[in-house]
Amino acid sequence: MLKTKHYLTTISIVLLSFLMAAGCDLLDVEEVIDPNNPSSAGVLNDATRGELQNMVTGLESRHRGYVANTTQLFGSFGRETWNFFASDPRFTIDWLGQEDITEPYPNFFASGGTYNTPYQAIKQANLLIESVQNTGTVTDTERNAYLGFAKTIQAFQYLIPLNGQYQNGIRIDVADPLNPGPFLGYDAALDRIISLLDEAYSNLNSAPAELPFSLTEGFGEFATTDGLKQVNRAIKARASIYAEDFPGALNALNDSFLDLTAGEASMNRGVSHVYGNPPDSFNPLFYPLDANTNQIMVVHPSMIEDAEAGDLRVENKFFQRTTPVSNANVPEAAEYQDARFESNTSSIPYLRNEELILIYAEALAQRGQGTDFIDAQNAINLIRDTWNLPPVTLTTFDEIIDQVLFERRYSLWAEGGHRWVDARRYDRLDEIPNRYGRVFTQLARPTSETNWENQNN
Repeated sequence: MLKTKHYLTTISIVLLSFLMAAGCDLLDVEEVIDPNNPSSAGVLNDATRGELQNMVTGLESRHRGYVANTTQLFGSFGRETWNFFASDPRFTIDWLGQEDITEPYPNFFASGGTYNTPYQAIKQANLLIESVQNTGTVTDTERNAYLGFAKTIQAFQYLIPLNGQYQNGIRIDVADPLNPGPFLGYDAALDRIISLLDEAYSNLNSAPAELPFSLTEGFGEFATTDGLKQVNRAIKARASIYAEDFPGALNALNDSFLDLTAGEASMNRGVSHVYGNPPDSFNPLFYPLDANTNQIMVVHPSMIEDAEAGDLRVENKFFQRTTPVSNANVPEAAEYQDARFESNTSSIPYLRNEELILIYAEALAQRGQGTDFIDAQNAINLIRDTWNLPPVTLTTFDEIIDQVLFERRYSLWAEGGHRWVDARRYDRLDEIPNRYGRVFTQLARPTSETNWENQNN
């Protein structure tokens, strides 16, 4: 009995001594940070080089998030693709404008990847921008490299929701999520995007030749400061033709990676999104050839019907299935599927020299000075020669633009919805083959945005 009492007394003294030494309040519990949802506070002040690298890598990952939804939704609107996903009939009923879907409604079915997802990348870029501005671990010239990269990716991402929203406009100022800037119309938003690209280019001009961070293989030869500058100017060329600033597009092309030579290697030179095995993400556009499935993006039949005989783009990109794919809401089976990717880890290009050559031809035709028409024709024939097609003779503005749009349709098939955007730019939406539905002009503003406006104005 005495022994037990002595034992309990000893434990009590040891415990009391521990609490007194620790100066501990039993109710003062240290906050545990969720490792799966870490706070950004740790990198906003004096971030290390390792933390900055993690944010760069995270931005590249966010940068590719738009690919599947944008390709499928905008591709459906432009009748580049049909999306036969039997998991939900709205992939055809809504996306093709069937039944009573005369215009896209707020929160249009499965459209978040063309709006919310790009803004996630923009937010990631803002985190990198704020972090690099608040750290002393990099030099001023190195800081410019981070800023130039982040702003260039932001500008690219802003173009995605703008292409979807069109005249509904988008927000550009979203650095403070609780105090976002106003919606800007299409033209004003393009002006801001182009200005952002120029800011990024200025940053890169003041950056060291060797980047202070690493990029994935998707940037390839462009994973240098000079390379990023060329990519920046290529994106500006794309934005400039949207803004109908054709001299601006030509000026941007002068400092881009535009290469006026024929050949498949020249056409495919550019930057891409990379994918890999888990824990990385698979290529979201890869589908096994000829697989027995009802969950697949297929080639719209008009792409085959309107193609020129012998076009290697058709041979390289489209695979004729043994068994066509059917969908209950489309009274026509699809015979062809996407054949561009060898595996589920293949990269997906998002900016290639072939597009730059066609931007060059379009901008020359629009400028129409001196030998511009001849030079535009020659640029188009570089592409036709690459893909085993005979040269064309074009003498008028209309002939050149018609040919540019035709070539863009096949050269840029399923690379982010170019066909829909191009038809809208030239007021030719009525020329898109309208099978089993209607062709939309733009998406509606999301309900979350209108609710925010109603609540805060």
